[in-house]
Parts: sequence; structure tokens; C-alpha cells
Amino acid sequence: MSIRAMPSLMVGRTAELGDLEESLSRAPGAVLIGGEAGVGKTRLIREFAARLGEKGARLLAGGCLELGSDGLPFIPFTTVLRGLVRDIGIEGVAGLLPRADTSGLARLLPEFGEPESDEASAEERARLFELVLTLLERLAERGPVVLVIEDAHWADQSTRELLAFLIRNAGGSPLLIVVTYRTNELHRAHPLRPLLAELARLERVRRLELTRLSKADVARLVAGAMDAEPPPPLVDRIYARSEGIPLFVEFLLESEDGSEDGKHAELPESLRDLLLAGVQRLPEETQEVLRDASAGGTRIEHALLAAVSGLDEPRLTRLLRPAIAANVLVVDGDGYAFRHALIREAIHEDLLPGEHTRLHTRYAEALENDPGLVPARRLWVELSHHWYSAHDATWALVSSWRAAAEAHKTLAYAEKLAMLLRVLELWERVPDAEERIGAGHVDVLEEAAAAADLAGEFDRGIKLASAALRAVGTGEDQASRRAALLELRGRMYYETARSRCIDDLREAVACLPAEPPTELRARVLAAMATYVRLSTDIRTARAAAEESLRIARQIGSMTAEVSARITLFCVDMDYDRDGAALREVEKIADQAGSFQAQLRVAVIKSHFLEGVGRHEDAAEVARLGMDVAREHGMARTQGTYVSINRAEPLVSLGRWDEARTILRQSLEQDPGLTIRTSLLVLDGEIALYRGDLDTARERLAEAREITHRKMPWKKAQDFFSTVRLEARLRMTEGRPDAALEAVRDVIAHPGLPDDARYAWPVLVTGAAACAELGDAATIDGRPAFPQIESRAAGLSTTGPAQNAYRLAFEAQAARVRGERALAAWDASATAWEELKRPYPMAEALLGAGEAALASGDHEGAARRLERAAKAARDLSAAPLCERIEAVTRRVRRRDDTAPLGLTPREFEVLRLLTEGHSNRDIAEALVISTKTASVHVSNILAKLKVTSRGEAAAVAHRLALFASD
Repeated sequence: MSIRAMPSLMVGRTAELGDLEESLSRAPGAVLIGGEAGVGKTRLIREFAARLGEKGARLLAGGCLELGSDGLPFIPFTTVLRGLVRDIGIEGVAGLLPRADTSGLARLLPEFGEPESDEASAEERARLFELVLTLLERLAERGPVVLVIEDAHWADQSTRELLAFLIRNAGGSPLLIVVTYRTNELHRAHPLRPLLAELARLERVRRLELTRLSKADVARLVAGAMDAEPPPPLVDRIYARSEGIPLFVEFLLESEDGSEDGKHAELPESLRDLLLAGVQRLPEETQEVLRDASAGGTRIEHALLAAVSGLDEPRLTRLLRPAIAANVLVVDGDGYAFRHALIREAIHEDLLPGEHTRLHTRYAEALENDPGLVPARRLWVELSHHWYSAHDATWALVSSWRAAAEAHKTLAYAEKLAMLLRVLELWERVPDAEERIGAGHVDVLEEAAAAADLAGEFDRGIKLASAALRAVGTGEDQASRRAALLELRGRMYYETARSRCIDDLREAVACLPAEPPTELRARVLAAMATYVRLSTDIRTARAAAEESLRIARQIGSMTAEVSARITLFCVDMDYDRDGAALREVEKIADQAGSFQAQLRVAVIKSHFLEGVGRHEDAAEVARLGMDVAREHGMARTQGTYVSINRAEPLVSLGRWDEARTILRQSLEQDPGLTIRTSLLVLDGEIALYRGDLDTARERLAEAREITHRKMPWKKAQDFFSTVRLEARLRMTEGRPDAALEAVRDVIAHPGLPDDARYAWPVLVTGAAACAELGDAATIDGRPAFPQIESRAAGLSTTGPAQNAYRLAFEAQAARVRGERALAAWDASATAWEELKRPYPMAEALLGAGEAALASGDHEGAARRLERAAKAARDLSAAPLCERIEAVTRRVRRRDDTAPLGLTPREFEVLRLLTEGHSNRDIAEALVISTKTASVHVSNILAKLKVTSRGEAAAVAHRLALFASD
């Protein structure tokens, strides 16, 4: 039997190939391709790549290495950049970057020179991510780009995070990101699992699962390999043993003995035997070289293999040729790659323990003798890997410490942490560890805790910081060190939403003497003020912020002064008088010349202006802040904070489509808990106003999960805003009693920072619920409105926006008392109109129209309702349009009050009842609950002195109550 090489064959993947081509036509987007080892992921990518030329698309490809789990960061992206430089040159890459500056990419590829600074921070990392995305998007502007990242199950955390950032944020340019991974590698705790689940929820992400081949496909594959129709028994046997996995089909075919009489050799019994069968047919010396190569990873440079094997050039080449001819190895640039990673794994796992140790020792010694055998950025992490695998604790510790420093330079904080944890693991086994690395055990703990903080590994970081604190002790000579550790741990407690953050900051302040003043004390005080202001202890927060500012001025630190002023401004905003203080903050931030300070000012200024009611100004300030973030390469990271403050005023102004675009983009970036709630609530409110109650309920559920379960403190901006969405949703559902249940949370939590700004909207809705329910309105078994009114009386109202809510509350309170209060409704409508807020203006005009109608002023009611209807239509606010139309019908009928002693709502229920609708139909039509509809029907029967729905309808027909509708 003659079998030809099979890599050119692909069967059973027509649909998947079509999915990839369709995704490219719809780019930007991403495709996540999963499948078992050997199922054909690489073969599919190869076939797709072969078709890109005719589509004018560029392929950028990089693969993750098994060593990635050992701390080798960003390897696939380094490979991609190196290939791009080879293709278009460094100058070509520079032409795609802002200011043609490639230094930001030097952290990934030394060919770009040295990084702008050695600083390592979340901001620097965010800038690196933005720069990579900018490069890819600008390249895609010239023509479609396909970025392929293979074997993501081996990806290090930094690679996963950059990959997730690119997928979430790619937009505008035809950039398709394709990721492959082994499904059988994804055990329950594998870090790729949750990331895949998150990414799959994004609108532009498609997930493909490559399944095993059918028997018919296996037959086609075998026929292609044989160039002839295969005997059915052969197909049956190969299909049964391969179970439809293409790679195993290849190996099984290769195991045939080539006889012409139909007899075949016994097939291997296990997968490992199957993978090794082709290797074992090679000369013994070639097998030895393959064993040497297996410890170097899926791909190994020729020079490194020569050094490890100890063979001269001619002999090494001679011994490699049989492996290449047998398709066990393939030539890959200036090195070799195993045909499939499974082959390498099988060979390496077949090593005896002593062989394993000696082989990794040879690798480490070869790299020690000639560091140039691998790229400089990989040297120390590979040495760490090999010395550790060789069980040499001393040199594994030393190289891990050096590898951590290299990871720091590339902003790969998770990989730095991994290396530092290895140092800590080996510490007790190396008696002179401190002398070896020039750092003590506590130093390593501090470094590891800081790396965990930057990597977002907060739980681990808290444990490391706690260990460092125990080691440092409480001596006076360690006060500054202890304070810095407490500040670090406190920040991580805050990020994990634990109230212990405040305790740590209080203790940190206590550690530091007031004299002499230090920047550390100023920084710790500012942090304490930030955390304490989340509670009701505003006085302590203000005192801490004021002392921080005083110290900053004393020591002449512009950075500390900016931080202290911003913190002090945010402690307790006064929307009547804080404009001057804000201008002073802006002035100091401009003098500091720090874009981080400018971004923080953009956040607080836009927040302040929105609170005042200057919505257009707030939106513009936030837009300019987003421009600053974009200019410094942080539009889709730090810029997310500013984007909330742009979306909120757009919602206020009724520019809902613009706001929703910003909100959805921000939510796709997977923001932290501290800002996610605001995004969810705003998006939920737009959905609610437009009648999409399902989306509003989903957003409410997500927001409640955060504010009611995950956050240990009640932050008014998040907690009360979530309550606001819930109360409004319940009112729209026709459940005013449930709305009051939500309002109870605001009544129960007075005194929070920014209380009035976020409490007023909830109290207005609570008053509206009381007006609907009348005497039945209760909270905790007591009359609801006195509780709501008392809470409102305790608010300190500042600024035009809060005043507008106060006027709206007074109008609703008049409804509760049974007063018509036309003047109050008109005043509310005017206040909202002056603030350019169309939705609450339309609601106020509706209330004014009802009050005018009740007073007999049909013309005045019609004018107000016409204005309300136009505003609601312009907003596409369907539920509000329906409410306005219901009142407008009464105006057309020129009935100032409903007849027969019925209320206006009861009259509407009677009309629907007369048309033959059930209680459920009535509830849906009027957007009330079925129970409420039933109560209205009972009241109607009592007032009409009838005993059935039919009799009530007969009365309505006899009196021609609805003849003019």
C-alpha cells in the first residue's frame, strides 16, 4: 500500500472554513476554535491562511509555548511583531504608530530599542496594550488582517490578558482574531476556561468546536493518502481505532506494513505507543537526538540543539534527516518543530527520571555557557525552567529571581509573580539565598505582593502582604515599611470589596509620625480619606484629606498635592459652592503636567457638572478627557472611567443612542466592580424608558448582584442608582407596592456621601408609588409617605439638578394628598426644560396635563400633553407615550373627571372591560399587575352598584360612555 504525505489533505471542515471566511468578511471580530489534540485545528488554520492572499488579507501568526505556564510572557505577540518587522521593517512599523514612536513596543521586542522608562505600573501596561491594538488596527486600515494565536491553552496570563483586551476592543478596522486551544487540556480550574466564557458572550465573537470526523470523512482522508479507494476493512479498522481524530488516522496509516496482500501489522495498543511508533522506526541515534530536542519545547533552535546534544554540525544534520523525512520533525526557520506537540510530549514523558534530570541540566549548562542561544528576553525564564526541572534549587532560585526582573521590564506582572513565588518556594532549600540574590526574604515577599497587586491577583497578594507584615513586625525602625505594606494590602482589600481596607489604612497612618512630614504619610492619608468616605464618617475623611494636602504643600510635592486636592474635593461635594475649588484643582493638575492627574480631573469635573445639571458641559469635559486618554494610549483602559461620565449626561440629554454605544463598548471591556454598576444601571434605564423590560431586568439583576452581595459598603452612586432602576422598573410593571420595597433601602441609609444627588430620584418615584396606592401604600407595615417625606426633609439640596428633583417631589406629594397642584407640575416641567432633560420634562408635563384636566382646563391640558407626547416620541420612549396617550383620550372626550364617581384609572379599566378584555389583558394594556387590575374591577362594580362584569359593561353601553372614543 502506497501512502503519501497527508498534510495537504483536509476533509470534513467545509462548514468551519466557511465560518472563518464569513467572520473575516464581517471583521472586526474574533473566532475561538476549540478541539481535542490532533483534531485538526492547525490544519484548518493552514487552509484558511492559504486563501487569505486572494482576499488581500495579511496573516500574523504566533503560538504559545508550553513554557508559558512557567512564566514566559507575550511569546506569541513577540513572534507576531518579529514577523511584521521582517515583512515591513522597523520603519514600516513606526509609520503605523502614534508619533512614529516604537519605544513602547521595545518591552516586547528588543529590535525596537529601549522602553521609554523603567517604570512598571498599571498605566504603563495599559499603554502597551493600547499600542499593540493601535498597530493592528492601523495595519488593518490598509487591508484585512488576520491575527492567529495558536495553542492558547499554554498561554501565560499576560498573553491571555492582552488577547482579551484586543478582542474586546478591536473596532472599526477589518481585524479578525483567531484563537485555537485544546479542549481536553481545559480542566475545571484552567485559567482559560472563564476567559473563553466571557469572550463568547461578546457580540462579535464566534466560538467553533471542531468535532471528530465521521466514518465517511475518514474514508475520504484514507483515500486521499492512498491515491486509491481503500478497502472497507481498512477504513473500518482505522476509524474504530482513531475514533475520527485526523492525527491518529495519519499515525495508524503509517503503522501499516506496506504489504500488497492486504495483511497489516498489529496496531499499537495505546495512544502513547501510537505516537511513538513512527519515532521508534527511526535509527537509535536519531531517537536520541529527538529525546534531546523534546526538553526544549515544541520548537527548538538548531544552535541550541547542537549545544545540548554535543554533536558537531555534519553529524547532527545527518541524524536529523531521517526524523524530517519521516515527518516527525519539520524545519521551522533556523530551528525545528515537532510535527505535533503530542509527539514531543510522548517522547519527553518516555524519559526515565535520571534522563530527565540530566537532560534539563545539559540545557541549563548550555544556556549558561552561551546565553546567545536563545533571545535575551527568554534567557532567565528558560534557565529557571531547566534548573528547576533538573532539581537544582540554588540555580533555580537565582535564575527565577533574574527572570522576575525581566518580566518586570516587559510589564508581565503575573509572570513576575510566578517567578517570585518560585523563589519563595525554594528559599528554605538554599541556605545562602539572601547572599545569592542580594535581597532578603521580606524583600521578596514585598516584591511578590506588589506584583500580585499589579497582576490583579488580589487574594494571593493579600496573603503575601500579610506574611511580609508578620515578618516585618511592629518595631519603630520598621514603621515606614509596615505602613507601605498596610497601604498595599488595604488597596487590595478595597479591590476585592472588603471593608478591612479602612482598618489597614488607619493603622498605616498610625505607624507614621506627623513630624517630619513625608510623602508616604500624605499618600496614605489620601488613600484613607478615599476609603473612609465610602462610609458615613465624612468628618474623618475630610480631616484626613486636609492633612494630606497640608503635608503635600509642606514638602513641595506637586503629585501629592494633586492627589490630596482631588480626594478632598470628592469627600463631600457642594453643588452650589464647589466650582471655585474645582478650578483650583484643575490649576494644580495642569501645573503638575501629569496626564494621569488630567484624567482624574476630567472624571471629577464631568461628575460635578452632571450633578449640577450642566449636562452638555459634562459630556464635553468627558469627551476631552477621553481624548487625553486616547492621546496617551489609554483610551480603552483608563478612558473607561471617563466614558461613564460621558454616557451619563448623554442619557440625561436624551441622546440615548450615543450613550448606549458608549455603555455597551465599556461593558465589553470587562470593567471592575467599582465602575461596572454605573454602566449597568444607565444601560438598564435606557432599555426601561424604551420599553425593553427584559433587558432592564437583566441589567438590574447584574447591578443588584454587585451592590447587594459583593460590596461591603453602601456607595450612594452605585447603591441608590440600582435602587432607582429597580423602583422605576416596578412602577413600569404596574407594581407600585414592589417599588416601595425598593425605596425602603434609601430610607434606611441616610448620610452617605452625595446622599441628596442619588436619593432624590428614588424618593420622587416612591412618592409616585404612594399616589398610585393611596392608603394601601406601606413600608414595613407603616404608612409609606410619611417615611419618604421625612427622608426628603433631611436632604441638603444643592445645585439646579437637585432642585429640579425637589420640585418633582413636591408635585408628586401633592398627588398623594389629593391636590391638583398644576403650578407645582408646571414648575417641575420648567426646571427640567431649563436643564435640557427631555424625559423628566415629559413626565412633568404629563402630570401637569392631568392636573389641568382635573381642573377643567381642557385646552391647557391638551397643550401640555402635546408637548409631552412630542418629547416622548423623539426619545422613542414607548411606555411614556402610552401613558400620555391614555390621558390625551380623556381630553378628546372633554371629560374633566371620570363619570359615576370613578377615578381616571378606573374609567380606563371600565373601557377595556366593556371591550371584553380579561383582567390579564387589562393589566398588560395599562402596564399594571393583574392583581391591581382585579382591585380596580372590584371598585368599579361597587361604585356602579352591579354584581358582574357583564352588568358593568351594560351600564357603560347604556350611558354611551365610550361612544366618542
